[in-house]
Amino acid sequence: MRRTIHGNRKTGRTGRANDRRPLRNVLVWVIGGTLLLQPAAMGKAWASGDGGAGAAAAVAAANAEESKLTAVSENIITSGAVRRDYLWSGVRGGTPVTSLVHAIEIDLTNPYISLNAMNGNGGTLPGKAPVSSMVKETGAVAGINADFFDTASAEAVPFGAEIMSGELIKSPRQLGGMFMFAVTADRTPMIDRFTVEGSVRTAGGAEFKLAGLNEAAYRTEPDGGYSHVNALHMYTDAWTAAERPNTASSASTPTEALVVDGVVTQVADNATLNVQPPANGYILRGHGTAAAFIREQLTVGTAITSDLQLKSATSGQTFAPSSFRMMVGGHTILVNEGKPSSFSRNTGSLSPSSGRARTAVGYSKDNKTAYLITVEDSSVSAGMTLAELQRTMAALGVWKGINLDGGGSTTMIDRPLGEFDAKLSHPTEDGSAGTYQRPVVNGIGVYTNAPQGTLKGIKASGKGVLFIGEQTEYALKAYDTYFNPIDPAGIAAQWSLDKPAVGKLSGGVLTAAAPGRATLTVKSGPGSDKLPIEIIGESRIVKMSIEAGPAELKAGAVVDVPVKATLDDGSAYTIPAGSVDWELRGFTGSVQNGSIRVDAVKSGATGGYAIARYDGYSAVLPFATGSIDKAFERFESPAYGITSASVPAAVTSTVDMVGGLPGGDGSNALQLRYDFSTSAENRTKAAYAVFNGTGVALPDNPTGMTLDVYGDDSRNLLRATVVDAAGKEFMVDLAKSVDWTGWKTVKADFTAYAMNYPIKLKSLYIATLKEGQDERALSGELAFDNLTLQTAAPAAPVSNAEIVLTLGRKSAVVDGAAVKLDVAPLALNGVTYLPFRFVADAMGGQVGWDQTAKRVTALRGGKLLDMWLGRGDLVLNGERKPVTAAPIVRGGRTLVPLRLVSEQLGLDVAWDGKTKTITIR
Repeated sequence: MRRTIHGNRKTGRTGRANDRRPLRNVLVWVIGGTLLLQPAAMGKAWASGDGGAGAAAAVAAANAEESKLTAVSENIITSGAVRRDYLWSGVRGGTPVTSLVHAIEIDLTNPYISLNAMNGNGGTLPGKAPVSSMVKETGAVAGINADFFDTASAEAVPFGAEIMSGELIKSPRQLGGMFMFAVTADRTPMIDRFTVEGSVRTAGGAEFKLAGLNEAAYRTEPDGGYSHVNALHMYTDAWTAAERPNTASSASTPTEALVVDGVVTQVADNATLNVQPPANGYILRGHGTAAAFIREQLTVGTAITSDLQLKSATSGQTFAPSSFRMMVGGHTILVNEGKPSSFSRNTGSLSPSSGRARTAVGYSKDNKTAYLITVEDSSVSAGMTLAELQRTMAALGVWKGINLDGGGSTTMIDRPLGEFDAKLSHPTEDGSAGTYQRPVVNGIGVYTNAPQGTLKGIKASGKGVLFIGEQTEYALKAYDTYFNPIDPAGIAAQWSLDKPAVGKLSGGVLTAAAPGRATLTVKSGPGSDKLPIEIIGESRIVKMSIEAGPAELKAGAVVDVPVKATLDDGSAYTIPAGSVDWELRGFTGSVQNGSIRVDAVKSGATGGYAIARYDGYSAVLPFATGSIDKAFERFESPAYGITSASVPAAVTSTVDMVGGLPGGDGSNALQLRYDFSTSAENRTKAAYAVFNGTGVALPDNPTGMTLDVYGDDSRNLLRATVVDAAGKEFMVDLAKSVDWTGWKTVKADFTAYAMNYPIKLKSLYIATLKEGQDERALSGELAFDNLTLQTAAPAAPVSNAEIVLTLGRKSAVVDGAAVKLDVAPLALNGVTYLPFRFVADAMGGQVGWDQTAKRVTALRGGKLLDMWLGRGDLVLNGERKPVTAAPIVRGGRTLVPLRLVSEQLGLDVAWDGKTKTITIR
């Protein structure tokens, strides 16, 4: 059983000059909540651009839609393989949701393209690797993750069968309702349930049934038996672990025989052979009755024969492994005969009713098209339930389809048109940045081996979303008649922009100048390509924040100030530092490369502010005098008790003080060990380090804390329990996923929770949520050190003066003293307007006016307020809010709506209808 590594690593080419399958547009209908699609011929591929901008923009437009699937973008991977992206919009629990769906369509009639199993380990077991590593290692141009595996097992192997290039690498497990996806040697797709059929025979007629090939220990279904007890298993050179399988987990002691060229050469009774089988041999591993067969029948020198086949659990037909090009395991069937199907096995572990990232595979009714499908779970995509996935697959044209491993395992990789390297197609569910790829046991790869073609087209490659002032360079990509990449060196290109007002173009370098949408065109000879771009303006922004920690107001202080913008479609970007304008108040300083340096504090200043503006949109960062970070606990000798606790009670956990952890400073740290596997309950589980029983008081009303955490890469959730003055408990996130090993500093923001001060820290804890527990480690250990508290940056002092105004009078009373006004307060259309500058000045605020933008600004007590003449919105501390009344101008002065401004700036207003007086405090 010799393995072969498939695909052409050097060129990765396939396809044919005249691809007979036209690219398609998609027309959408919604009938009775069912998703229906109707293909329509299209003469050429869509311009895909960078994919992300179009998908994100479509999310906002589809928020009000129901049960609708809309084509968003398309990328030709190679001739015969295209990735299409869709936006699905529906209603879940009465709430509108939107999700991004990605489907790689494979033309199985194309002789230059193929599908194959891949595992990134050279075709060996056990082992895991990210899908991108599998794609690169095997020379694929695209791929998705495939089979399920036991994340708690040290031996990572797929549950189902794995056939790679016609060779059976692993047999399927004895599990009920588990479907597999295969492509036969004659390129026909197949989805079915399979069992293993085989035996070992001696020349004398003795025979014993084979239970499996290259299999880890597991519990069989439906009897719950041990897979290797009284069973004979075969292990080839594809199994590289020292044991076959791990003895401790198999509940059986092995007796093994090495067979080379059909002859028994070694036997180990009640022991493991300290050898690896060669390519022309295998090891038979038996226990109980199977061990007796080895001892009695397989003495050294015995000639034996063996066979191993797959048997359909539905038809009873048997297949030689070589009759398949590839096979991977899956889970339940989702679609049968073009319709959602009943599940073939329990889906409780798949979070069936929750929006999760999903992976699936299927094929068309005519057996000519295979579909590799993923559903994205990210900031702009709500994932899918299994029922939603079923309907979507049917709408895409899947005749028969199954579920593959999803959640944090869901990964799609594909090669952009004209590029040589395959890339992550969309964000993953696992990890905060959406770029982490969970190592998995295998995947489905897309392979090509077309010959070198002639130049067919060119493509513009680069960013689709820019910010004013940002400069970016676009690259020319080229592809041949098989849609495979060509080195563009030597190809002369002419670049143009259809709307010069949005930016300055020099060659392929664009400097964004003004908000708007435009089309970038590149030409070379008869070839051309268009790339839609957008320069983001303030009208697209709904929230802007300065992603910085507490800032100290003292000479020499330096703070990094990345500015993040959230757009109206839910997408988020970090604005390039050069695109942000800064105004410093209370101190002088400099801003360079995204950092602010305090050079000198202005005389008498008790606080300061850094105001960031992008295209007029604002956010503010307060600077405070005095110390901000305060060390709270170093875990050397805590003055209070720390105990362990767990939920449910069957979960085991311990706490201890340990020293000498790698990468640390040698001091002590608080260690928390946990084991969730000791509880069989299907629920959220947690292990706690509890402080002083009911909590330890946190001084100085902290706004947040930082903590050094020694991670275990368990992917579990890390939180702190904080108790406020009213006795209410708050579960404060420290890390959505412990996706690191070694030390890392995590941060908690208490201001995001409505806490009543003073507060106490009750516990630090690790939790595995009910959904997706099979994707996270069941046991591990963490360590905590250097718990530091952040205190609130004090706002500049503000006046508490009492102001009394009267409608129609150009006079006011401020703390009992009469003051003249340029413009009298007035009532208009049920709204009372006040002279803005007078009120802000009297209450200790700072006021600004931008004549060009017609914008009035007020800064008071740490609150920055922007309002525009005639506009129905305002921006308060970086967040856009709608308003029913906008500022107006009377007598050359700006008047603002009384109640609106008072609420935003924290003022109290009283109205006396008899005297027509307004009192502001």
